[in-house]
Amino acid sequence: MVKKVAIVGAGPCGLLLAHYLLRRQEKYQIDIFDFRSDPRTISFSKSRTFSIVLSQRGINALQQIAGLEAAVKAMSLEVNGAVIHQSNGKMRVINRRYQTWSLDRTDLVISLLEQLTTKGDRVNIHFNHQCTQVDFTAKQVKFKKIEPEAEIIFDYDLLIGADGARSVIRESFLDTDNFECEQKYAPNDYKSIFLPNPDQQLGNKWQPDKVHSWRLDDGTNVLLVYQIDKSLSGVVVFPHQNKAIAELTTTEKVLSYFHQNFPEIAPLIPSTEAGDFVNRPVSRVPTVRCNRYHHGDSLMVMGDAAHAVSPALGQGCNAALEDVVIFDQILDECADDLPVAVEQFTNHRQADGNALVELSDYAFPNSKKLFFELLLRNNLSKYLHPILPKFFLPSLFELVAEGKLSYSEILNLYQDWISRVKKSNHSILSN
Repeated sequence: MVKKVAIVGAGPCGLLLAHYLLRRQEKYQIDIFDFRSDPRTISFSKSRTFSIVLSQRGINALQQIAGLEAAVKAMSLEVNGAVIHQSNGKMRVINRRYQTWSLDRTDLVISLLEQLTTKGDRVNIHFNHQCTQVDFTAKQVKFKKIEPEAEIIFDYDLLIGADGARSVIRESFLDTDNFECEQKYAPNDYKSIFLPNPDQQLGNKWQPDKVHSWRLDDGTNVLLVYQIDKSLSGVVVFPHQNKAIAELTTTEKVLSYFHQNFPEIAPLIPSTEAGDFVNRPVSRVPTVRCNRYHHGDSLMVMGDAAHAVSPALGQGCNAALEDVVIFDQILDECADDLPVAVEQFTNHRQADGNALVELSDYAFPNSKKLFFELLLRNNLSKYLHPILPKFFLPSLFELVAEGKLSYSEILNLYQDWISRVKKSNHSILSN
């Protein structure tokens, strides 16, 4: 018997899940709903966006669907390390042994959509449908269709919330017994920034296969990464209580701030981008920890809806795509017994989701002293871990990106460091 699956959220997680379910011998009829318009026909605002960096976890998830890896790689730029730009003008280059891909989130969504729409009539995608209510007993989900305005009721055998950090599906769990959910904001805010091809002014001074970063003593960071068209996109990240960025209310103030604090970046900022930077809102990132990812025998959440995280480690999208792989493995193990599968997803993934929130919040210290210790640890790990593995841990960032260990296992290895950073950051923020 074919099971009716409703996926709320047409982001990377929800779309990849549809790809995986369609491989399962015609067992599922899939309907995907999203409150936004079709990104293939309506351009999305970039005011709150920054590039996705897919590490091996996310790439592994794409590799299992024929054609996806090649399609996504074709629109990505390969990145294999970082460059830390120091205040004295020198650059510290950090090479990674693993490969990552940098690309625009909307481009990733479009690629997943285009591949999905070739799969026939077992999948339907409904844009401009806002989820308004879930009826657990009747196994029905209601949507408000935007144009033309109408109410849609959909019957499901399995409902999956892949609708992001502010998930409507997760909110419906709040009316159920013994559900606990902690929602906070990440300690840092951000503003997106977009720059034209820097090589036109700098020559080939900057390596295009690296993430470029600058850091101030007050905790402000600029992260920039090349795009496939040779432009740069990135974010200015700063502690929430630091109002310096929010107070840049004119083009002149933006340009003056960058000239004073980031003189390498300032010449690259056109006046038009400085004006756009003024008008972009300061963005806050919600983080989410839940004590379970399912309710009953037919409802679950995954991706940011289950474990939204700070972008500090670049693992939000990677973890969401890895969720799909884990759920697919669970379906294999339980022979597509959905009531068993949704409960097992919580058992397999909840501890990892909470561990990733902790790692993302506290891997990077605000303290200048601890930050240099972090760089030293990272450099020493390359040479000393292969020789003395019992005494020197591998790089935290390589462990997170490679995906050989779960997030829970990584947190266990690095618990002492995370505890030190947490204590230090809280002390700094309280002053």
